[in-house]
Formats: sequence, C-alpha cells, structure tokens
Amino acid sequence: MKDHPILRKILIRILLFIAVMFILSIVVFVLARLAPGDPLQSFYGDALENMTDAEKDAARVRLGLDAGMVTQYVRWITGAFHGDFGLSFKYKMPVMQVIRPLIGNTLTLGFLAYILVFALAVVLALICALHEDSLLDKAICRIGTLIYYIPGFWLGVVLVLIFSVNLGLLPSSGAYDVGKQADLLNRIRHMILPLTVMVATHLWYYGYMIRNKLLDEVRKDYILFAKAKGCSRTEIVWKHCLRNVAPTIVNIMAISVPHITGGTVVVEAVFNYPGIGNLAVESAKYHDYNLLMVDVLITGALVIFSGYVAQTINEEIDPRMKDMEAVRW
Repeated sequence: MKDHPILRKILIRILLFIAVMFILSIVVFVLARLAPGDPLQSFYGDALENMTDAEKDAARVRLGLDAGMVTQYVRWITGAFHGDFGLSFKYKMPVMQVIRPLIGNTLTLGFLAYILVFALAVVLALICALHEDSLLDKAICRIGTLIYYIPGFWLGVVLVLIFSVNLGLLPSSGAYDVGKQADLLNRIRHMILPLTVMVATHLWYYGYMIRNKLLDEVRKDYILFAKAKGCSRTEIVWKHCLRNVAPTIVNIMAISVPHITGGTVVVEAVFNYPGIGNLAVESAKYHDYNLLMVDVLITGALVIFSGYVAQTINEEIDPRMKDMEAVRW
C-alpha cells in the first residue's frame, strides 16, 4: 500500500465510512426501541385495543419484536446486507417501497436549495466586501439578519396565504398536481414556495460568515503589498481574497449539509411536500423502527459523503492539505 497512497487513502475512507454507518445504525436502533410507545399501535391502529394479550404476543412474534434487542439488531443488519430493510409498520409494506418514490423529491429540493443558498451567499458576501461599511453593505446586513430570524414555518404559512390563497398564483402543497408527475413545469411551480422558504431561512447565515472571512482576508499584510502595487479593491477581493477563502467556503458548505437538509423537514411539513424528511418525523412518531432506521442512515450517509467530497476539493484548491494528508498517513 506504500506504493499506492491514493488507493490506501480511498480504502481507509471506505472503512471509516462503513464503521461510522455501523455505529450510527446501532445508536438509532437502540434509541428507537428505548423510546416509550408500542409499535403494534402503528401496525394495528385502533384494532389493538380489542386484541387479547395472547394475540398481541403472537403479533410481536410475526413482526420480529419478541426477541431481545441484540437479537433484533442482528436480524435487521443481516437482512440489510441482503437488501431487506424490513417491513414498515405504518404502511404495511417493505421499507424501500415506501422510501424509494420520496427520495428523489427530497434530494431535488435539498440540492436546489443548497446550490441557491451558497451561490447567493457568495454573491452577497462579495458585494458586502467590495462595499464595506457603505449604505449597501449595512442594508444587506440588516435585511439579511431580519429575514434569517423569521421562523421558517411562519414564513411558509404567510407565503401560502399570499401566493396560494389570496393570489392563486402558486400551489400550496404537494410535489406535483394529480396526474402530472412527469410534467417538469408543474413540479417547478410546486417547488417555488418551499425553495423560497429554505433559501430565505439559511442564506444570510452563510452569507455573513463568508463576508466576514473575506473582510478578515482583506486586512492581512499581503493585501497591503497588493494595494501598494496599485491593485484596486475589486482585483484584491476577486483575485486574492476569494481564492484564499475558497477552502473555508468549501468547509462551510460541507458542514452545512445537515443544517440545510434539516430544513427540509420543516418545509415538507408546512407545504405537505412528499419527502423523506417528513417521513422521518412520521416514522419516529409512530414507532416505525425499520422506516426510521433507513431514513436516518440515508441522511447520515449523505453527510459523511459530503465531508469526503469537501476534503477532496480542498486538497485540489490548497496543495498544502495534500502534504498534510501525506504526512498523516
């Protein structure tokens, strides 16, 4: 492996990924089963009240809930390795059949919000850095801060009242109209309000951080030398500061994945948008263990993968990180 450092690095990251996912699965499995409540209520509903104790015991045997926690986990992880993630207690069908149609909705909404948040955050940060302490900079800072502190669910309800109820311009719920699943324009119309809420409630949080990083860079000693050479502020910010701050921006983007994707839970609830965020809340509420496990593991895998991608990009942007990585391993 010494002759193949890249392969060694890839292998180590794969092993770390597997280890983290394994630990995460154990934590979620244990916490879900320690939570108060009976999953039989989710499966049988009101019919559970009319069941005898013997019938309830038989039901637990059929659903695999009769054994100890360790045995249940071994059964679940063994099935997962063979592509069987168990039965959803609430929907009474295999977990993947429940999740598969919803993954695309959440990933599309989250990805678009993620790209828009950071594209606009960088633009606003550059404008503020170029016009530091000007009226424009102060206005952007104050308006951005005000919007950031508006609760997402409240903003969503207000937008629905204005654009859906009063003006009738945009749909208030769902990912598409009935029978228009393949209609791209129809899907875009349904995403406008959810995207607006997600971008508005996250934009300035990251825009402000990037702005401050740029301004810290502007005040460094090498910038004085650039000014002495006659470089304008625009050249300094674009050619020097932005390039040096780029690794920091990538790191911020990486750690922001759970923050922004977590916002989909609120948005999906407010706009009744069919996705795995809203599904995760339901699965926890109804003690749908198998569904909750897969929901959390998908989110965890996304967060870990984004961290690896950010590290790889940083190594390309800043060669010093490659040297540090080589020394570490």
